[in-house]
Amino acid sequence: MWAWGGVERVAAGLLGGPLAGGGRWNTAVAIGVTAAAGLAVVAIVVSSRRGGLKSPWWRRRRNAPLTAKEWHGLFTPEGKLQDGGVKLVKKVRSGGIEPSIRALVWPFLLGVYSLDSSEVERDAVKAQNRKGYLLLRKHCLRKSAYNIEERKQPTNKTDGVNPAGSISSEKGEESSCVSPVQSEEVPENPSMEEAISTEEGNGCLSTEQELQDDTSETKPEKMDENQSSSSSSNEDESEGSDVTHVEASHKDLASVCEPSLDDEQESIPRYSNTGGNMDEIEVSKAARPVKPARATEDFETWQRIIRLDAVRANDEWVAYSPSQASVSREKAIESAKAVCLKDYEHLEPYRIHHASRLVAILEAYAIYDQEIGYCQGMSDLLAPLLAVLEEDDEAFWCFAGFMRKARHNFRLDEVGIRRQLNMVARIIKYKDFHLYRHLEMLQAEDCFFVYRMVVVMFRRELTFEQTLCLWEVMWADQAANRAGIAKSSWRRIQLGAPPTDDLLLYAIAASVLQKRKLIIESYSSMDEIIRECNSMAGQLDIWKLLDDAHDLVVTLHNRIE
Repeated sequence: MWAWGGVERVAAGLLGGPLAGGGRWNTAVAIGVTAAAGLAVVAIVVSSRRGGLKSPWWRRRRNAPLTAKEWHGLFTPEGKLQDGGVKLVKKVRSGGIEPSIRALVWPFLLGVYSLDSSEVERDAVKAQNRKGYLLLRKHCLRKSAYNIEERKQPTNKTDGVNPAGSISSEKGEESSCVSPVQSEEVPENPSMEEAISTEEGNGCLSTEQELQDDTSETKPEKMDENQSSSSSSNEDESEGSDVTHVEASHKDLASVCEPSLDDEQESIPRYSNTGGNMDEIEVSKAARPVKPARATEDFETWQRIIRLDAVRANDEWVAYSPSQASVSREKAIESAKAVCLKDYEHLEPYRIHHASRLVAILEAYAIYDQEIGYCQGMSDLLAPLLAVLEEDDEAFWCFAGFMRKARHNFRLDEVGIRRQLNMVARIIKYKDFHLYRHLEMLQAEDCFFVYRMVVVMFRRELTFEQTLCLWEVMWADQAANRAGIAKSSWRRIQLGAPPTDDLLLYAIAASVLQKRKLIIESYSSMDEIIRECNSMAGQLDIWKLLDDAHDLVVTLHNRIE
C-alpha cells in the first residue's frame, strides 16, 4: 500500500539505506517506525469505513453538555441564534444539554420556535400558543357538555355524584366538577361541562377551574392586547405561588372567552401534516370538529383510558423536578378536581399533581389531533417532558412537536410501525447478514421483538436521564433537517455527519447488534429475544449506543433512506 511504501522510504532515509546496517539503534528506530506505520494504516481503514466523517461521539464517551453560559452566548443582540443554529445543533448532538436549561432549549429542538426566530417573534408565538392551548382545554370541557345534551340522560345515575349533583372529595369537601352522564359501555367519564351549559352568563367559569391543572409556576409573558393586563398582574403575584398559578390561568382564560362564547368565533388549533414548524399549523374556524357520531364515543373512551394511565404513571421523574415533587396536598387535590380525576387517594401529592397534568395535556392533544386521539404509550412520551417543562401550555406544544414524528407509532393501521420495523430489519441485514439469517431461521426477521422500543422510543429500556439524552440528540438531528442545516457540504462538515430523522431506529438496530453473539449462539426462538430486549433496562451505555448508531448512519445512510 502507498502508506507502507512511504514509511519504508522514511525509514531508509533515517537508517542510511534500505533498512540495513546501523546496529542496535537503527533496529530500534526501524521497530518504532514500523509500529507507527501500522497505526497509520489502521487510522486510514477506520476513516475509510466511516466515509471520511467523524462521529460526534467518536470517543465513545459523552462530551460536555451545553451549559447555560454557552447557551446565552449563542444569541445575537436581537435574540437570534448565531449561524442559524448550527452551533446549537452540533453541541447538543455531541453532549446533550445541561438539565438547568433544558426547558429553554427544547422548544427550539421540537419546532415550537424556529431556529432563525428573533426574541420578538418567539414572544408572539408563545402568546398565540398559550391562547391556542386554552381554547383546546375549553373545548375538551364543552365537548362533554354536548354529549349530555345529545343523550339527555339523567345525571342522578352517575356514580359518585351526591343528590346535590357534586362529587365529594376524600376530605368530604364538595368538588365543583360534575361527572357527565355515562353510557354502560363507558362507566367513568368525568368532566365539568355541565356548569358551562347551565351558567350562560358566565360560560368561562368552570373552564377557568379546569385550567387549574396548569400546575407550573407561570412566568409573565408578552401577551396580545387582550392579555396584557393579566400579564402584568401575574408578575406581581408569581413570587407567592408555589407550583401553580391559578389566578393567572383564570385571567388568561377570561381573555380568551371574552369576545364570544359562540363556537363559530373560535379558532381551535388542529394538527396539520403540511409542515414541520408550529407556525405552519392549520387553524380551524369551525366551532367543534365535524366528525361522525362515533367521535363522541371515541373522546369518552380516550378520557377514561387517559385517566387510568395517568394514575398508574411512575415517579421516576421526581428527582429531576424538585418544585413539582414538593407540591402540597391541597394544591395537588385542587389540580385533580380541575380535571375530575378520580381514584387518586392512594397517591402521594406529587403523583396526583403529575397525573392531573397528564390528563389535561393528553385530553387537549386528543382534540388537537383527532386522527390519533389517545393511545396507550403516549403518556410514556409526555411524562419526561412534564418533569422539565412546568408550564402546561409550553409542555403541550413541545409534546405536539414531539408527536409530529412519533404520532405514526399510534396509527390504528400500524403503517408507521411496520415501516420502522422494516427499516430496523434492513439495517441489521446490511450490517450483519449472518445475524439476519439467524433471525430468519427463528422467523424473527420482521424484528417484531423491538416493537416496544419503537413505540415508546426506548423509554422503558433506558433510565430517565438516558432517555432525555437520547431524545435530545434525536431532536437535534430532526431540527437540523427541518431547518435545512445539513444541505450544504460545509455545514455537513461542521456537524460531523449527516443528521437523520430516524436516528432512533439506528440506535435500536445498534442495541440488537451489540447482542449479536448472544442471539446467534444462545437463542432459538423470538420469545427469547423479546425477553432479552425487555431486560436491557439500565444495562445500556447510552453514549456508546449513540456512537454505534452513528456508525450505522454513516455507513448505511445512502442505502437505507
